[in-house]
Formats: sequence, structure tokens, C-alpha cells
Amino acid sequence: MSTTARRELFALSLVFALGTTAACTEEEGGAWVPPNADEGGTEDEVGETDEDGESGTDGGPIDELPSPTLPDTLLDYSHDLPDHFLTAQIDGFDNTPGDNPVTDAGATLGRVLFWDKRLSQNGAVACGSCHGPGTAFTDDAVLSEGFEGALTRRNSMPLINLAYYDRGAMFWDERADTLEDQVLMPIQDAGEMGLTLDELVERVEDADYYAPLFTAAFGDAEVTTDRISKALAQFVRSIVSYRSPWDEGVAMVNGDVAQDFPNYSAQENQGKAIFFGQNQGGPPAQCGACHMQGNAISPPPPGMPQGDNAAIFYGPVPANNGLIDDEDDGFGEVTGDAQNNGEFKSPSLRNVAMTGPYMHDGRFDTLAEVVDHYVDGVEDHPNLHPLLRDPMTQQPVVLNLDDNDKAALVAFLETLSDPTLASDERWSDPF
Repeated sequence: MSTTARRELFALSLVFALGTTAACTEEEGGAWVPPNADEGGTEDEVGETDEDGESGTDGGPIDELPSPTLPDTLLDYSHDLPDHFLTAQIDGFDNTPGDNPVTDAGATLGRVLFWDKRLSQNGAVACGSCHGPGTAFTDDAVLSEGFEGALTRRNSMPLINLAYYDRGAMFWDERADTLEDQVLMPIQDAGEMGLTLDELVERVEDADYYAPLFTAAFGDAEVTTDRISKALAQFVRSIVSYRSPWDEGVAMVNGDVAQDFPNYSAQENQGKAIFFGQNQGGPPAQCGACHMQGNAISPPPPGMPQGDNAAIFYGPVPANNGLIDDEDDGFGEVTGDAQNNGEFKSPSLRNVAMTGPYMHDGRFDTLAEVVDHYVDGVEDHPNLHPLLRDPMTQQPVVLNLDDNDKAALVAFLETLSDPTLASDERWSDPF
């Protein structure tokens, strides 16, 4: 039997098992048949020669890659979010499009795609190679290596809570309008994964284990770039961090984040006060105004409303933070506007203690170096964010923080780490 015929027979058997041709979701209660079940393809079948004599893959090491091992029942990709995530303001941040909500079957397909090295030209890397859960869905390199060892232009960004970046645009320079656009770009990049979209579809079609996954997610086994994009985006949007000491503290004070947190040490509470601009002497630190838009403590930037955000640690827009890089204009390269030169998207501060090295070019190894930069290392870039200028002198701000203050700020940032992400099966490598 040919690979194509076998795949169609397997997909048909799954449709009968599900009892529906619609996409399998938790609400519909469809049965889940994992692709490693007896009816499905096996590792030995991947790359098998078709009846017409053509190889089912490109040959070579791609044929030798393993198949995924998935649980007998679909994993639950929903979240029991705490109250501070369940507000109108946070709901307004959510960039999930109406035609691509996260479903268990869709995120499962996305998980396999995310970790599948077949999606790179020579089978050497997957999306997860540069975005592993042990490093908060980034890596620990200054610049990441592509499928043949070429280095990326910028530092790998963490993928945590991307669903709540309200602008929806992705990458340091926001060149991707949506997450659905973004997930296909590294696959097509000549240095990162090196496939064309036609090659991507062919690779996925040739791996027998994808037929039941596409059927469960979309109702039939057809492979398209749109479906690949949607499944990958569902998986990435499902990565939500909300179980850190910060979140425990917010619950303990009933959302009044101006209070000291009972679960924090004195040093961590001191760092929290500094983060939200409550430091004594000298210009106030403005960390919270930029990195937690619409929070209830920090004075908002001009034109931005005060809010009650106690959940999302994102900056509202790309900004220049006092770094000068003559070789990278960031957001300005996308807009063509010189006033955007040197501006970059700010990653979430969730799990920031695990995501070093830091900045778009990975220039800082530690959080202590990052804090030192903001205390007295901000450079006078022409597009420097207004909050990083002294309102009296219009020069780059210098904060009056001593070594104890700086250590306290680092200690606070470490409380944003969610230890559950690295061990959660939903986001682990199934291969």
C-alpha cells in the first residue's frame, strides 16, 4: 500500500472513531486516537518508498528521525486562571483571533509541529531547539544556531504569554503582524530552518503520524500552510505563566499590589517597591510603567490610562531603552521611519531570570547587568523613550539606587519565575 493510501485509510478510521468529520474539541467530546496507536503510521513507515518509486521524504537523516509518542487521551490545554487574569483589561490584551481559538486537538498538533526536526532542511533543528521550556521558551545563547550552524541576527525571544501582547505583532522588530504570520517565518528563513512553504507541506504530508492529528484538529487530513500556521499559533498561545510567587502574592493581598506581599522577603518587597517607582530619593524607577502597562501603581506614560493590570508584564509599544546599535535599526527597519530607529519590542518579564542573555543582541549576561544599565548606563539615543529622560535636564536618567537597591530589584524580578513551565507535559518534546 502506498504512503498516500495508507494515510487516507488511517484518517478515515479516525473519523469513524470520532463519530464526526468536524474538528475534535473538548466540548464535542470526540474520542482521541493518538498517532502512535496500532492503526497509525510507525517510525519505520516514515520515508517509505511509494509505489511510483519516489521516496516519501527527502532521504538521508530525515528518514531516521523518530515519530512522536503522545498520550492516549488529549491533554487539556485550558487554564484555571487566577482572578487577576480575569479582568476586562486583561481580556482586552488577548490577541487570539476569532477564527483560531486554542483547542486541545489544535494545540496537540502544534506541539508536534513545534518539536519536529523534519521541519528543517536537514533535520537538525526544530522550533523547540531555540525555544525550550527549561529556559522559559528561549535558549541560553547570545545568538542561536540554525540548521547548518549559521547564527541568527538577534537573540531568541521567549514565548511566554504571547497571547496577551495586545499589539499582536511579533519579533523584536514586529515585522510579523500576527502570531499566525510569525510561526512560519523561521521555517522559511534560509539560515534558521531553510524550507520553502511547498517543502514544508510535503514534509508534513510525508510523515504518516500527522494524518490523525490534522483530522482531529481540522476535521480532515488535508495539510495546508494555513493549518500548520494555526496549529503552531495555538500551541504557542497556550503557553501561559500564572503560577509564580508574584501570582501567589497578588492573591494573598486580594489584588492590592501596592501592599507588601506576605510571601515575599523584605528584600523582594523592597525590589517590588522600586520596580513600581516607589523608591526613595532621586528620580523614581519607571520599570512598571514600561513593563506592566496599565498597572495600578506606576504613573502611566503620557496618553496611557491608569488600569488594574496585575498579570501581564509587557511594554505597550516598541521603544528605545538607551541602547545604541549602529548595525540594527529594529522597528525602524520595518516602518521606514527614522523616528523608530533603535526601537525594539520588549519581551515579557515573566520568567525573566531564566531568559538570559538579555536585549535584542544578547549583550548582557545577567539581570544584575541589566539593572546596572538602567541605573546609570542609559545612552542618549535620539529616539530614547521619554520615561528614560530626566524631565528637568532631558538627559538620560540616572537612578539613585545603591547596591542594596539593585540587589533587591533583581530579587523581585526572580519572583516572576513560574517553576511549572519547564515540567508541564503539554509543552514538552514528544519525540
